[in-house]
This record gives sequence, structure tokens and C-alpha cells, in this order.
Amino acid sequence: MTRLILHDAGWSLYSGDVLLARHSAERPFAAAIRREKQYSADRGSVKVRVTETERTELTGLSEADEGGFTLTGGERRLRVDVSETELGMRLAFTGEPGWAYEFTLPAEAGEAVFGGGEQYRQVNLRGEKVPNLVSEHIRASTVIQKALLPRMLYKEKPHGQIGSYAPMPVFVTDRGRMIRFVTDSDGLSDFTGAEFRFTFDACPKALILTRAEGYEALVRALAKELPNRQYLPDWCLEGMILGVQGGTQTVLDKAFAMLDAGAKISAVWCQDWCGENRTAMGKQVWWNWEADGKLYPGLKEAIGRLKARGVRFLGYINPYLVKDSRLYNECRDKGWLITREDGTVYHIKSTTFDAGMLDLTNPETVCFIKDELIKRNMLELGMSGWMADFGEYLPVDCVLHRGDPALLHNRWPVLWAKLNREAIEEYGAGDAFFFSRSGYPGVQTYAPILWNGDQHTDWTKDYGMPCVMPASFNLGFSGVSLVHSDIGGFFSFTKIKRKPELFIRWMEMACFSPLMRSHESLRPWANAQFDHPEVLPYTVKLTKVHVALRPYLEKLLEEAREGLPALRPDFWEALDYGTSRDPYSYFLGSELYVCPVVAKGLKYRQVFLPEGRWVHFWTGKELAGGKEYRVGCSLGKIPVFYRKNSPFADVFRKAAGIEK
Repeated sequence: MTRLILHDAGWSLYSGDVLLARHSAERPFAAAIRREKQYSADRGSVKVRVTETERTELTGLSEADEGGFTLTGGERRLRVDVSETELGMRLAFTGEPGWAYEFTLPAEAGEAVFGGGEQYRQVNLRGEKVPNLVSEHIRASTVIQKALLPRMLYKEKPHGQIGSYAPMPVFVTDRGRMIRFVTDSDGLSDFTGAEFRFTFDACPKALILTRAEGYEALVRALAKELPNRQYLPDWCLEGMILGVQGGTQTVLDKAFAMLDAGAKISAVWCQDWCGENRTAMGKQVWWNWEADGKLYPGLKEAIGRLKARGVRFLGYINPYLVKDSRLYNECRDKGWLITREDGTVYHIKSTTFDAGMLDLTNPETVCFIKDELIKRNMLELGMSGWMADFGEYLPVDCVLHRGDPALLHNRWPVLWAKLNREAIEEYGAGDAFFFSRSGYPGVQTYAPILWNGDQHTDWTKDYGMPCVMPASFNLGFSGVSLVHSDIGGFFSFTKIKRKPELFIRWMEMACFSPLMRSHESLRPWANAQFDHPEVLPYTVKLTKVHVALRPYLEKLLEEAREGLPALRPDFWEALDYGTSRDPYSYFLGSELYVCPVVAKGLKYRQVFLPEGRWVHFWTGKELAGGKEYRVGCSLGKIPVFYRKNSPFADVFRKAAGIEK
């Protein structure tokens, strides 16, 4: 039962006996702030410098009744209308233009905080400041340090120095609270003090406070307000999606060789279908969204040959066009690219080259992208899906067809995902899908599945393989149910490169996830691939295991539409973060417990099993939960356990190759 209690010069909001929010003259709920801001962006990595010039604590209270109240301070006013919904208490705000607002919520000692969208470094955000600003994840300075410093001298970056492709002002605590601000504004959530503070450049539309017993109830409630329409086509569960590049014949040769070797392959993903852009950084894509006839001659026929053997073809697209490409020139001349104040094209830079950004606020541009670039150039060619990359580079000082770019910056990834989803649905391509990198609340309504972006091809906890798990967990708490990663990582430069062991370990983790998809990396020639002689036997084995898990994965896809994340941290069922023993182990659904190997050279791994009776996936040995074990983790046999009385026990035994 949620209660708003008014008292002398203040109010308190309770759910049962849990205090959700409060206000008094001594402890005001909100403040109005004047701020000067300077934005700087380098290849999508956005930095913000804030100077506070005026602050007014809204200590006064007027016009108060059960329907709401007005907070006052000098000449400043903030109207708060309070209503109870099935999701909890909704505080709708009416603020003043030109003012930023800060809100303070109570917190308990030791209360852990999760969510905030895709947060890579750690799961518990208590003690951290979390920007609400869509940004490139990778920073050039980090890459330079890794490239120049000896490995032992590189210091892994703390949480505060790592950006996010998909931040979200949605947080869950281990005291059963969900805090959600409805806003597109740039902001900062501060969990460093005794209370939680949230600051936004513009007044949020609302704050929704939800209280429930258990994380499952909280994310289900969120899915009722932000519908989750994530999915995977049936064919995605028929094997691994191979990241392959190099042209028509190379793709055919590699795909058929993997099938002949016995691997289960569902698709090839060819990001260079539209051409190669070789730069100083490595092998990149020529951002001109039409088939490159020189690199991919006879592509439509080749796609038919692949499909005849059960292999789909996937491509790549993003909302930019490389400068001076054919499509760039066409869209520039039609006024479909974002511009500067002087009317010239506003170029963004990716690594070493310039590109123009398609204006997603222009209806003509949107129709062109959907009808020409996606439906005609991709779906009619025979593609069954693509990577819908980027979405986070919108400059806050550009000129758009309509709208304020500063307020649209965070919403841009959702507009990009919405456009892609509409193209598929309008075309009637029911068995097609795409995967998105960037996001904001609502992206789960449009993007079939997200991926964790551009990890480094190494073991580091800040940017390498291990960061995939915290990022996925926090997305799950924020309402994004289906997430996967590039097997092997993407970013490779000088000594940042993967050996067979890393690729195998990453593939093990992906095997026990909703989707297996590899990436050749930024420098394919320097990194081990799925067909490397040391890797190939494990590719064959693990793709077969993944396919055998299909009945169970189908259940997880059904649950995802209800808001339940496929990947859940080790404390998910215990509810208390204090019970967490491993930041990288996870529940895959409710029946499997997976312990990825995130350090090189390990033959054994310490595993703390959650409460209950468990069965070791590979041996069938029964184990008691609530205890720690030293478990073997030879290559290809990641420590995995299933519940003794699981209704999918036969599926798991078959996948492991164990007779009943």
C-alpha cells in the first residue's frame, strides 16, 4: 500500500513501511539550478563540463493536498502532481524552462544500486556517479595507454571513466525499490552520499517509484509501462552467426567449410557487404549502404546458395554516410544530412574518416532510409538481418529538420531502432531481425536484441571480455531482456589482440546465452578466428551444445517479452547483493547457473553455488548449493550447473552428451 502523508511544511511517501521519498524545509526534495555547460566530443565520446551559477533549494510547500503540491523557493516553483498507478507512485513535474533540477531521495545504509542502462565496470553502482548521456564506450586515451605501456603497467579504468552506449535513468535497489525518471535530458545520478541525488538539465516529465518483493516483480512492472518486444527469429537458434568478411567467394568458402566440419551455423554476418574502408586503425566498412559489386559480385545468388544449406546472410548499416560516397552526395544535395548553423554538412569522425549523419527528424530522410536503403538494398537482396550500429554521435550543437539536438541526443538511438523495426514490419519480413548497440528507455520496444558494443580483444575488466557481464546485468535491471556480445571482441590495435584461448572462452560464454555471434575484429589478420586450427574443434562442439539448448532458450525468449532478463546476476534470487560472490557468474534464466572463465591460463575455477541442489552440466555429478567448489574448467567445458529437479534436465543432459 502506497501512502502520501502530508505534515507541517512537508510530506512523506511510503510503500508499506518503506520510505520512498520525503520533503521538509530542512531536507528539501528538489532544487532549481542554473548551470553553464560545455560539451566536447571526440569520435562520439562526449565530455561535459558543468559550472553551477545559481541554486535555489525548493524548501517551501504550498497548494498541498492528496493530488499533489507545489514546491517553492524564492521566485522558483515546481508543481508535483501525485497519482497512484499499478506500477507504483507517479510524481509528474511541471518546472520552469531554462532551469536544471536536482532531486534527493532517501537511501538506506548499505543499499546496493543496479541498472542505469549499460554500465560496464561493475554491477553495484553505490558509491558512483552515473552520467545520463549516450556516448561512445571506447576512449582513444585508453587505447593509446594499452598500446604504449607494458601490460603490467596498464591501470584498468574505474567506473567513472567509462562511457555508455545505452545509459538509462532507471535504477533498482536490493531493498526492492525501482527509481525511474521519465526524461530525455542529460543528467547525473549520484550514489556517493548517504542519500541519492539525481540532476537533469531540464525538468523531467515524471518520477516513478515502484516497490515490490523481488527483482522479477520489478522488471515485470517496468515492462508494463515500457513494452518489451524483443525477439529472435527461429533460425537464430539453429547455430552460430559467423562474422565473416572479404567478399562473395571468401564468405561462401568459410561458411561451407564450417558446415562440412560439423559446426552448427545459422548465418554469416558480413559487415563489409557495402565495401571495405581500410584505415590506419584496420579494416572498417565503407559507409555507403548498397552492395559493393566488386567485392561481392553475384551477392543475391550467393545468398540463395547459402540459404539452400540453411545459412542466412546478415549485413550492416548505420545512420551515417562516408564523405563523398555516392549516397552521401545524394543525401547532401537533398538536404537530408544534419548541418551546422552556417548550413554546411556537420561531419562526424570515426577513427580517421569523416561522415555525414542522416537526419532522423526529417520524414523524407526516414522514408528514404526505410524504403531505399533497408527494404530495397538489403531485404530485397535477401538479407535476413543486420547490425544496426551506432546512434550515439548526435552533436548537441547541430541543426536538425526539427527539434532540439541537446534534448534529442539521448533519444536518437531509439529513433534509429524504431526506424529499423518499422522497415522490417512494413516489408513483412517476419523472419528478419537486427541488433543494436546504443539505446535509451524504449529501445526494448524496437530493437530485437542489443549487443554490448565494442569490447577490446583482451581480458581486461574495464574494456575486455569480463565487462560484458556487468553491462548485461545492468541492462536487464533497466528493462532490456535480450543482450549478447561480439564473440572475441572487436577493438584490436597493436598488442591488443586475441589468441585462441580468449576466443574459445568468449565462445563458451556465448554458448550459454541467447545468441552466438562472432566478430572478426578491427584487425582480422592479427586475431584468432572461429576456424583457427586451435579453435575449430571448440567451434564445432559449442555450436552443437547451443543448438541442443534450443527448447530452453525458447522459454527464455518468451520470458523476455515479460521483461525478465535472460542473463541474471548471482544474487538475483537471494535479492540481497550482500550474498554476491562472483561479479561474472550468472543465471541463464532460472534453471542454469553459468561461471564464465574471464582470466587466461586457468585449469580450475572457484565456484560458489547458489542455494539448492545442482547438477554439474558436463559430468552429471550432483552438488549441494550454498557451498564453494574448485571446479575444473578445461577449454570447451565452462563450469555450468543445472537444478536437480529442472523440467529441462533431459535437454541439458542431451546437450552435454550424457545419457539419462
